[in-house]
Amino acid sequence: MTAAVLLRHGGPDALELRADWPVPRLAEGQVLVRVGAAALNNTDLWTREGAYGLSGDPDAKAGWRGPVDFPRVQGGDIAGRVTATAAGVPEEWVGRRVLVDPALYRDESADAPPVGLLGSEADGGFADYVAVSADRVHDMTDSPLSDEELAALPVAYGTATGMLERARITDADTVLVTGASGGVGFALVQLATARGARVIALTSGSKAAAVERAGAVAALGRDTPAAELRDRLRALAPDGLDAVADVAGGPWLERVLPTLRDGARWVIAGAVAGPVVTFDLRRLYLHNLSLIGSSMHTRAHFEALAGLARTGAVQPYVAARFPLRDLHTAQDEFRSGRHVGKIVVVP
Repeated sequence: MTAAVLLRHGGPDALELRADWPVPRLAEGQVLVRVGAAALNNTDLWTREGAYGLSGDPDAKAGWRGPVDFPRVQGGDIAGRVTATAAGVPEEWVGRRVLVDPALYRDESADAPPVGLLGSEADGGFADYVAVSADRVHDMTDSPLSDEELAALPVAYGTATGMLERARITDADTVLVTGASGGVGFALVQLATARGARVIALTSGSKAAAVERAGAVAALGRDTPAAELRDRLRALAPDGLDAVADVAGGPWLERVLPTLRDGARWVIAGAVAGPVVTFDLRRLYLHNLSLIGSSMHTRAHFEALAGLARTGAVQPYVAARFPLRDLHTAQDEFRSGRHVGKIVVVP
């Protein structure tokens, strides 16, 4: 089969397109999925570059969970059709269109945290076929969404769902979303709005209109000076922000913290604007604020997301499509940051 294979940490040349890669052999309890579409994420680039660091050595080359076992087929966002089943899996799954949960969980409980990811700790969907555990596929036979739209969901919308759940976002909340035009940020805007929350977005000025169409009541420029940003947030949320859903990190914690009301929650799942930050701890404990780390989703979170996908209640925006053979071009476009929503590749 054709597959994009990561051979080592490095630049684009570390990711090689192969036409002779073996079709995965199924282990007990697995299904073989013919990939209909796979979407791009930051984790694809960071895993290739080894950009996650290690505890005590932030500059070490590593994947998000540590060393990566090369060669590795990347791609965590997968939608497709089951073509074969292994022992222990009902044959009725053959022929079904499915959405794949890319997480590898610590244990079998509904709320277990992820300890691995397809495309990182196991082979993923930048290929014609992928082998996955049967309990990771969700039947999308009746979904009105296309394979490309379904493939946009798992990592970005799964991560966003985990953030909203862990921060207990409801229709009573005013929420600031950072990085609102990216995959997870755009998903946060859509999903928080669907919950009835009032969403304020932080994004680049050129993407403000698209973010507001997704549901934000206002989109503020990320280049807004700190004092002006705080003034605008106070005008939009006079009683203070109830929560911040942050996928950027960097200086926003220090700049925005004074605009939170007492008891507010700050949930963070990314650090594209900088992983090392400084802020006044007194603002945290004197105002009973909660700082919450959120990495991906749980089984329960993904089951809820799959339910929305089945009914079409959430509809991701596909910014661009590329054939798998043009994966390097797709990643260049992804890295440029010109898009809003998700970029997908089709085998």
